[in-house]
Amino acid sequence: MAPHFVDFSVVDCEAITREPQERCIRSKRHLEFDGLEKPSKRRRSVGCTDAAETPVAKKRSIESIIAAVERLSTEPRLVADGSRENTLPTISGKHKDLNAITPETMSRNLEGAYDDSVDQLTVIDCRYPYEFEGGHIKGAVNLFTKQAIKDFIHNSVTSSEKNHVLIFHCEFSSERGPKMYRHLRSLDREINIDSYPKLNFPEMYLLEGGYKAFYESERSHCFPQSYKPMLQKEHSADLRHFRVKSKSWEAGDNPRHRTCASGNATKLCF
Repeated sequence: MAPHFVDFSVVDCEAITREPQERCIRSKRHLEFDGLEKPSKRRRSVGCTDAAETPVAKKRSIESIIAAVERLSTEPRLVADGSRENTLPTISGKHKDLNAITPETMSRNLEGAYDDSVDQLTVIDCRYPYEFEGGHIKGAVNLFTKQAIKDFIHNSVTSSEKNHVLIFHCEFSSERGPKMYRHLRSLDREINIDSYPKLNFPEMYLLEGGYKAFYESERSHCFPQSYKPMLQKEHSADLRHFRVKSKSWEAGDNPRHRTCASGNATKLCF
């Protein structure tokens, strides 16, 4: 099996340890006592600020994050929160920072070959609606905007006891699918910023070659059994409309580097 890389997104250790204190301060500013005597400035919320202000606690938090990243960097078979190994066999695809699977692996997954390890599977089709309606993988959901991805992650009920696997793709899994993969992972990191490396969706994959490659070899799992390219002439108006809606050219969606530094802040890329 060819080597592959775990996906990385930037983690600001200073922000992680600073966030609880800032959130506590903001909440205190907005308290309304409705006639009750306000507490003295000498009274402080022990749970909100003490840990963030203690140098020892701050150091331990950073050391814990560094240890987690080092483990994930040296054990590439682990899912992104380090809790277990990837369920599906992966390949070295075009996007080296993402876990990629073949159409054959996707097909075996749909046929139940991994049901003992996968409690729930969601296939996220990032193509435009006219492409999706022209043929898609059975059971897939069509999410092609960042807002749709945000709604999905906030409306999904997850549990650490259940393995909910996500598989992303677009027409070729070249741009739209990878972009939405990274966007969901970034949102997931923000949601769990106080408990790094915890994630709601630690196990995610990209279908290498996209819907086109899957349709060519596994069309029995498609409905309807057809393939509509993005650049079909009769859908030129639809293409312009959905490109504007999804802002697919938006800057800042390129893969993040593995290492970086900014000022005095320590940043670990994962």
